[in-house]
Amino acid sequence: MKIHEYQAKELFAEFGISVPQGEVAETPEEAFRAAGKIGKQVVVKAQIHAGGRGKGGGIKMASTPGEAEAEAGKIIGMNLVTHQTGPEGKLVRKALVEEAIEIESELYLGMVIDRETSRVVVIASEEGGMEIEVVASESPEKIVKEFIDPAVGLRPFQARKIAFGLNMPKELLRGTVKILLNLYRLFIETDASLAEINPLVITKDGRILAADAKVNFDNSALVKHPDIARLRDLNEEEPAEIEAAEHNLSYVKLSGKVGCMVNGAGLAMATMDIIQHYGAMPANFLDVGGAASAERVEKAFSILLSDSNVKVVLINIFGGIVRCDRVANGVIEAAKRLDVKVPVVVRLAGTNSDIAAEILQSSDLKFTVAENLADAARKAVEATGN
Repeated sequence: MKIHEYQAKELFAEFGISVPQGEVAETPEEAFRAAGKIGKQVVVKAQIHAGGRGKGGGIKMASTPGEAEAEAGKIIGMNLVTHQTGPEGKLVRKALVEEAIEIESELYLGMVIDRETSRVVVIASEEGGMEIEVVASESPEKIVKEFIDPAVGLRPFQARKIAFGLNMPKELLRGTVKILLNLYRLFIETDASLAEINPLVITKDGRILAADAKVNFDNSALVKHPDIARLRDLNEEEPAEIEAAEHNLSYVKLSGKVGCMVNGAGLAMATMDIIQHYGAMPANFLDVGGAASAERVEKAFSILLSDSNVKVVLINIFGGIVRCDRVANGVIEAAKRLDVKVPVVVRLAGTNSDIAAEILQSSDLKFTVAENLADAARKAVEATGN
């Protein structure tokens, strides 16, 4: 789960990480009042779950409360397009009004789970304010990494090692170590999957502040953190993904034309890979789970067809826990009720797959029954017109 920058900064403050003074505003009038409280030049920042806001016109400076009100009036309600939103952009509903900072230098600090070592890795760089992937690609010598043993956590000597690696001034070493230890504590205690400060700034008056903040959480752990779960902003999420979650379906919207209905994450990955192999892109990742009952199949159909980009549906089900003939009957009933207009390619493998093929082919509906996964992917891609 993602949260907004202003929410992440509130969390930072709870864990002793210094952030600029600021307030979130949902109207230009609230922005005026927030800027008045701060009493100095402010920056007005659009709050959406995407980066690149400045380049898209979502971050503006304001010298007076009146200017802050005017800039907030332009930002709140705008459809902000960045390289992370896609061409459709995102509607801005809130803006963070924050004190403007006189910056001496910008750094990068982040923590994430390293899948190879199954440990938290701290990533830091003197090159703050840039995408860390670009820094890693163009100046890998400027990346500092430290892997954390989960049995003992981030030790002070490791935090000092990172601070030295950042070439921090001697008088700021203690403050940098404190930020590192507090950010790690936040990461562990909230079951975060990512915590990032970019940039972590040294101000001209010698402070260290988190000028930006990003925290993502492990969805599976939210049941342990109702206070964090309350921070969820459904406006920032794909409606189909929300609906799927309500029915215990795993759904992720993608940008292609082939709607994929599968059972099992591994089968889903294989299906998406082979669709790309034959020259098209999947429109989604939709996992109906092991049971694949008629009700789940119908709901999955409904979600798939709500995406106008879907030009063909590929059903790839392995009949292990559930028999293929039962799945076939479920597919037919769902297709009848939903009046499916797009081509449907079906590949059923496993228990009673031969009976399932006969059921599908003898139905009044025009299913394309595939012999195997490759055959199914090829026919689905052909149906898109690629």
